[in-house]
Amino acid sequence: MTTPESNTRSRPRDEVSDEPHRATDAAPQQLALLHARLADAADEQGLLDVAYRIIDTPVGPLLLAATERGLVRVAFEREGFDAVLAHLAERVSPRVLRAPSRLDDVARQLEEYFAGQRRAFDVRLDHALSSGFRALVQQHLPHIPYGHTESYKQVAAVLGNPGAVRAVGTACATNPLPVVVPCHRVLRTDGSLGGYIGGLEAKTALLQLEQAA
Repeated sequence: MTTPESNTRSRPRDEVSDEPHRATDAAPQQLALLHARLADAADEQGLLDVAYRIIDTPVGPLLLAATERGLVRVAFEREGFDAVLAHLAERVSPRVLRAPSRLDDVARQLEEYFAGQRRAFDVRLDHALSSGFRALVQQHLPHIPYGHTESYKQVAAVLGNPGAVRAVGTACATNPLPVVVPCHRVLRTDGSLGGYIGGLEAKTALLQLEQAA
């Protein structure tokens, strides 16, 4: 009597071993296609409130997230992507899904920026994660020209609150849209870097990139 096990043993070694490999190779592609179809279906049915993707950059992986209103979050890996997504689910909507195509334009503009080919971003922004004076600071940041810097004190003065230097620092440190909203262009009065949500190495790299362009 021939059993399934004996059939397997009698088949050529290559024939037996190739099938699992082919299945393993195909699985990621099939999962990616399935995920894309689910994301598209969720989007069409109005069930996708926050789309996200992760891209590789010279300052490490960045998580990008967007609502229908615009880009709502850019996060460095050091912030913890799972924690960032959980915060988005709590503050914006629990309907968060990886949907890379929704962020193709942002990803392309970031690629151009890091290649030294773009000096300003042309993307819609959703400031849902900021309010009050913090939002005013963050809305001012894109007005600091590429390759230039301002001090926390200068930003406070421009916003009509010269005594709010520490509040400006807090607003920069908690900027939910780093790189695109360039808090890296704000330094201490003495020219030292100050803090940065992506770490001082990332802040230095961004400033050097802009100065070299």
